Formats: sequence, C-alpha cells, structure tokens
Amino acid sequence: MKIACLNNISPIGLATLPTHYQVVPNVVDADAILVRSQNMLDMTLPPSILAIARAGAGVNNIPLEKCADLGIVVFNTPGANANGVKELVIAGMLLASRDIYHGIQWVEANKTDPDIQKTIEKAKAQFAGTEILGKKLGVIGLGAIGVLVANAAVGLGMTVYGADPFISETNKQKLLPAVNLVTNDQIYAECDFVTIHVPALPETKGMFNVDVFAKMKDGSVLLNFARDILVNDNDLKAALEIGKIRRYVTDFPNAKTANMDGVITIPHLGASTEESEDNCAIMAVKQIVDYIDNGNIVNSVNFPSVDAGISTSQGRLVILYKNVEDMVKIVNEAIAVYVSDNSPKIEALVNKTKGAYGAMIVDLNVPARFSIQQKLATIEGVIAVRLVK
Repeated sequence: MKIACLNNISPIGLATLPTHYQVVPNVVDADAILVRSQNMLDMTLPPSILAIARAGAGVNNIPLEKCADLGIVVFNTPGANANGVKELVIAGMLLASRDIYHGIQWVEANKTDPDIQKTIEKAKAQFAGTEILGKKLGVIGLGAIGVLVANAAVGLGMTVYGADPFISETNKQKLLPAVNLVTNDQIYAECDFVTIHVPALPETKGMFNVDVFAKMKDGSVLLNFARDILVNDNDLKAALEIGKIRRYVTDFPNAKTANMDGVITIPHLGASTEESEDNCAIMAVKQIVDYIDNGNIVNSVNFPSVDAGISTSQGRLVILYKNVEDMVKIVNEAIAVYVSDNSPKIEALVNKTKGAYGAMIVDLNVPARFSIQQKLATIEGVIAVRLVK
C-alpha cells in the first residue's frame, strides 16, 4: 500500500508503517494521504485514495463532505496533541495574569540603556499583575484538552468549573473530583478566567459575542486556543475597550485581533512540540493502517466509527453508504442472492450511522469476491464497497 505525505510528517510516525506500506511522493500513486496543514479544499483527489488522516485535530483544510461522497474516510487525531495545547493554555493564563508579555516588551525596548538595572525598578510597577492561586477558571468544553486544562488548574490551586452538555462518560471519569460541573452561564458570571475548548462548527461560530460578554465577570480574561471564529471580533473589541474583558489570549490571531489592544496573540503553537507531532503522526498512521488492513474506522470525522477488530473470518468487506433506511436488510438480501454450494454467508456485521452517512463491516464465511462487490455497489445509496480480504 502506498501513502503520500502532503506535509512533513514525523519520521517516528512514519516508522510505525508496516513493511507492506511505502511512502510515495505523488498523490496520484497513493492509496491514502497523511496531512497536517496543507489546504486540500480545492484539490482533485484520484480515485485510488481510500483514506486521509490529518495529523492533528482540526480538519477545516479538508473537504469532508466531498470526501464522504467519494468514499474517502477522513480521520483526525483527537487528544494526541492535548498535552501540548494544555501547557500553552496554562502559559497563556500566566502571561495574562502577570503581564509578562508587556514586561518583556519593555525590556526589549530599553535593552540598550546602560542604567537598565535602575530604571527597571521604576518601570516594573506598570506590569504588576495578579496570581492565579485561588482564582476561578471556567473551562467551556470538556474534551481531551479541556479535561487536561481543568485538572492542571486544580493542581495550581484554582477553583475550577467545567461546562459541556456533551461530555463523554470516559472524560467525565478523567476529571478530578474538585472540578465542578456547571452551566456556561455560571462560568460567565463567576470566573476570573474562561478558556474555550469546543469545535468550530456552524452552531459555535461567534458563540462569544456581545450577549455572552455582558454575562461575564468584569475584568475577566478570555483564552481561546480552539479556533478564532468562536469569538465575534467586533464584540470582543468593544468588550476590551470598556474593560469588561481585561485580556484576550489566543493561539489563532487574525487581522483584527492581532491589532487590538489588550490582546496577547500566539502564532498557533498549541501542537507545535516534538512530542505532539510524534503522537499525532503515530495515531494518524495507525488509523489509516487499521482501516486499510482491517476495514475499521476509528476517529473519522465524516463517517461513523465501526470497529470489528482484526478479522479472523475468511472474508471481510466494508460498505460506505448514504444513510438509507434498512440498509442492513438490503445488504443481507443482496448477499443471499448468491445461492450455490459456495454461497457466502454473513458471520458478523457491524453497522453504524452518523448524520447523512453510514458504514458497515461485513465478515463472510468465504473470501469476499469481486462479484459481491459489484452487486453491492449497485444498491441505491451505496457510495463505495471495499474488499478487505
């Protein structure tokens, strides 16, 4: 199997590829793609591509629906870079509370002053800040990163609140008992620091706006290490000007926020650590290999998760389809058409749907044949049929 890399992918990640895989320079020769930040939105994808894995969490550089309609499974690597982002969030909180940022700027501007040791004693008063011990932190979104941030803040002696109506049971179990689960409005009203960790979706775009800022505690600090579109820039500027928001710290600067007073901008460094890049690459490679070799779909962003483990049956196929009612029944009937001494029978079937799309893994008592693939591909709603073995 052939893998094309659209960006520099960690050699440690690529080293986990099995021996029957090779990295090729051209996408047209590839069966799958590994990518980080390369813009693929207008890219023409060859019909050979089975999967794309983003070595990171955000997938706004990949045309998800287009890929789904082509039968291309898109993966991301949630949680692989979580610790790197967590550490930068804590750093951002400290930068905002102690005004380290402007203090460093002052030193840089006055570094040629031969009496800087004396003048600094007079100047430093303007950079006096506050400590985070005992302050209240609100974490909006308790995914992999949010949970780590919340737990780390508890360790720093902060009172921590978390809000996420969709928190998984796994993540809930990972939270320290000291983290208080509350509503967004409680966080806005009580917290000195608010950090955002929700995905960028149409329904979350501009979720921090004039109405939310009005609910927030006066002089609070807002940290955004998720995506810039979650915050309404014009409303943010107004909130900063009146002191409603004391500082805005973001890892996603844009043309507006980079020129606002009261904003500390970081050039998207959340996952820019050797460890995060290695972890993301390893996870991305493993997901592609598991899909190609076993048909399993884990951490896909455009198809549901289906995992049938390593196949021990004679045959296995994967069916990707539009979310059509009774698809399992239709597939069963289509396979049953082959009536002979060697007719294939279904030994196991895993089927899931997600939004407009579904995915099915079918284990057979005989090797999956091209004739079965042809038959299933003619079913209305079926996007692609893969013969795994």
